[in-house]
Amino acid sequence: MTHPGATPSDKHKVVIIGSGFGGLNAAKQLKRADVDIKMIAKTTHHLFQPLLYQVATGIISEGEIAPPTRVVLRDQKNCQVLLGEVTNIDLQNQTVDSILLGHTYRTPYDTLIVAAGAGQSYFGNDHFAEWAPGMKTIDDALELRGRILGAFEQAERSSDPVRRDKLLTFVVVGAGPTGVEMAGQIAELADNTLKGAFRHIDSTRARVILLDAAPAVLPPMGEKLGQKAAARLEKLGVEIQLGAMVTDVDRNGITVKRGDGTIDRIECATKVWSAGVSASPLGKIIADQSGAEVDRAGRVKVLPDLTVPGHPNVFVVGDMAAVDGVPGMAQGAIQGAKYAAKLVTAELKGADPAARAPFQYFDKGSMATVSRYSAVAKVGKIEFAGFFAWLAWLFLHLIYMVGFKARLTTSLSWISTFIGSHRGQLTITEQQAYARTRIEQLEEIAAAVEDEKAAS
Repeated sequence: MTHPGATPSDKHKVVIIGSGFGGLNAAKQLKRADVDIKMIAKTTHHLFQPLLYQVATGIISEGEIAPPTRVVLRDQKNCQVLLGEVTNIDLQNQTVDSILLGHTYRTPYDTLIVAAGAGQSYFGNDHFAEWAPGMKTIDDALELRGRILGAFEQAERSSDPVRRDKLLTFVVVGAGPTGVEMAGQIAELADNTLKGAFRHIDSTRARVILLDAAPAVLPPMGEKLGQKAAARLEKLGVEIQLGAMVTDVDRNGITVKRGDGTIDRIECATKVWSAGVSASPLGKIIADQSGAEVDRAGRVKVLPDLTVPGHPNVFVVGDMAAVDGVPGMAQGAIQGAKYAAKLVTAELKGADPAARAPFQYFDKGSMATVSRYSAVAKVGKIEFAGFFAWLAWLFLHLIYMVGFKARLTTSLSWISTFIGSHRGQLTITEQQAYARTRIEQLEEIAAAVEDEKAAS
């Protein structure tokens, strides 16, 4: 069926898939264009993903980094926000199919901007997700917060020292920016915020392990900054294990294959996965119809103008696009989206699509926070670490947050956490911690019932 907003219009129809950095910036760039925009996203919010780890460790609330998309865009009259998960793109007929609560809706387009982002990659071992949630969604962050804090609560009630050790062991898989930030904050949560809050256990004795199959911490940022980040983590008490490939994950721990071929077992209750990303499956749908290639992560190898072969009206931006020299970070999505939107506006005014200048990415640098008062930053050839890098990190992230209120409340939360030891978001519920496994159990029961009906 068609949705009410899909009535015929004389205006140029732009469909944007995704409400992340790419989707939101594309829509905003087209604010004054004479177009009819439909933004289709499977969530109702715009997620500031770089701060998800702070939701998971109780520093800020999910509302501070996930404002409702339709509220953000309510004053943009040429844009309609539609909730739904896109299931198919028909490049020949120029339509997008999305599903919401079992109903399928078809939306036509003249220009399509695909910014559906990426999910967590378990490198073919998707069953790891049950015991090692990723860090890509609000659900992931809240589930991890429930599991991290729940582990301390269970340890407080346990009289078995072996079980207590397992509960107080936290393993973060992946030594990229997210893994480094997560490991540092779990260590600070245990050493500062929860210190003295329990009577049966000492939270400061918690064991935090950061492991990666790679030989270095923060490989994209270079050896010098990686070593500085590693040194700071070790000062916090984080154990760094490199050259360690995860071969299995279960309820009670992780199995690791070392560089020398030996197999080790780490008993731990809480696991965090931040080791890889996989582009939206929409990338393959587009590639199959256009003849474009996809890389190992499922990203579409786009043309220099971020379009796909034979379809100059279909742009792929952000984490879904494989572009040499463009990292999978927010800046890549923002710049790519603005570039695509500017081309649409120019061509509506008569510009020749065949004369498009190729997309040029401007590298504004990369940063990662390690702990309070400590971060690493790389801007061009300039590398710096420590307190000033941390201040730069804070300032940059505040700039890119959406809305004055979000910036204000986040600033207050940071002041409370980093100057003192208080964290205002330590509430957890059973549903947050165990909803994933409960849903999977219900699905298994439903499947068993269907099998019985089929057999009878």
